[in-house]
Amino acid sequence: MGGSLPINDSYMENNMRKSTLPQWGIRVLFYCIALFFMALGVAFSANSDLGISPVNSLPYVISDIVKMQPGTCVTIVFCFYILVQVILLRKEFNPINLTQIIFSTIFGYFVNFTKWMVGDFLLPGGYIGRLGMQCIGIVLVAFGVFLYLDVELVPMPMEGMTMAIAKKVGKPFPQVKTVVDCTVVLLGVILTVVCLHLIPFRDPGVRIREGTILAALVTGKVIEIIRKPLSPIVKKICFGESK
Repeated sequence: MGGSLPINDSYMENNMRKSTLPQWGIRVLFYCIALFFMALGVAFSANSDLGISPVNSLPYVISDIVKMQPGTCVTIVFCFYILVQVILLRKEFNPINLTQIIFSTIFGYFVNFTKWMVGDFLLPGGYIGRLGMQCIGIVLVAFGVFLYLDVELVPMPMEGMTMAIAKKVGKPFPQVKTVVDCTVVLLGVILTVVCLHLIPFRDPGVRIREGTILAALVTGKVIEIIRKPLSPIVKKICFGESK
């Protein structure tokens, strides 16, 4: 859940493709596995102390402020994103996208679980080790995002909100995604300074640092690298496609 994700404007219209019952089950299973890998990537990034990805930066900053489990804050913030979709789209909002609440709750649980699972694990080597943790986190998140996109169920809440905004303002998804990501990060920076009295990119323990920028810049590229060899396999399993 890094920077500009490779989602096209028709994704929301195509996210409920027809499948056999077993294929539906596999798609839901793969979606949940994707959420687990994304959460695991978040845990590695958090341990690196080099910054959380843009999507998760705001929930993590809020968790530091209110002293609440990160996963709980992720669920709350993501539910707010769903509410924004409902307000913007009104009658155009597809009720099936309310399942984002379920998947957001599952993702929030996975965030807490993987945080516990990873614990205080850190690669040796000082800053190089922390950078290695960040890179592992980026790859894990990229794999999770690739998988959840390719099974074509429902978008995660932030992408769903971005799609709703793009539809209302008549702008391409990638352009709106960049603005939304920057806005979320900026809000996280403001809350960090005002509420935590910490300076992003400088003070230790700050959630928004160089790793946040790195994730924003390279996650989309890593997704494309992963997608090229693995997408045909996922499509074959989930939809019976031969290509």
